[in-house]
Amino acid sequence: MSNVSGNIAIIIPALNEEGALPPLLSEIPDNVRWVIVVDNGSTDGTATVAQNAGAIVVPEPTRGYGRACLTGLQAAINMGADIVVYIDGDGSDDPADLPMMLTPLLEGHADFVIGSRAGMKAERNSVTTQARLGNWLVSSIISLLYGTHIHDIGSFRVIRTADLVALDMREMTYGWPVEMVVKAARAHYRILELPIHYRRRSHGRSKVAGTLAGSIKAAYFMLSVTFRYARKPATKRAVSTTVKHS
Repeated sequence: MSNVSGNIAIIIPALNEEGALPPLLSEIPDNVRWVIVVDNGSTDGTATVAQNAGAIVVPEPTRGYGRACLTGLQAAINMGADIVVYIDGDGSDDPADLPMMLTPLLEGHADFVIGSRAGMKAERNSVTTQARLGNWLVSSIISLLYGTHIHDIGSFRVIRTADLVALDMREMTYGWPVEMVVKAARAHYRILELPIHYRRRSHGRSKVAGTLAGSIKAAYFMLSVTFRYARKPATKRAVSTTVKHS
């Protein structure tokens, strides 16, 4: 697939990303139908720069990564999007990877595509040591408990809107990405992991990996969600596919 078209909505949860958003939004292909920036209680000019760049700004004043993701999903549903794409607002996810991420879904080879930062395509030092360790731990436990073999709990995700709605997402914290994976595994979705060109944050400091406290808090939410659904009645293991990282 050489371009990106159709009823696709890109959802960007953003908290104080006025510096990172303009260059990121300028990289998104013009034929993406909807670009939704969820302003998650920013105290800077996040909403203004996003609107000036042509994005649809949806306010979500109550902070929480999962809450912002859910608000963006509802906006995408209201607009009629068939597919939703989640990327972070700090410029680390490269929109040039969109065609690669969308193709397996559009061609019927996957139900849920996750961009992995664990491969050789990731920019050097783009993922902090604590983030690597945390992702390795959570990914390993998920693989063990749910039988879907992943290497990373990344933010770049592609899924059909109806399939995401069917997961009945409820997590309002940084545990949202984990909830997506474990619920998709329990629902027998074909989960595909692809290495992406992950980049160093273009401006500011990460709310999660930028501090030890932020990393610990995020790890707590992720691990809590991981074990919460493992205690539910067992379901048939998901059919998953992992692309070799090279």
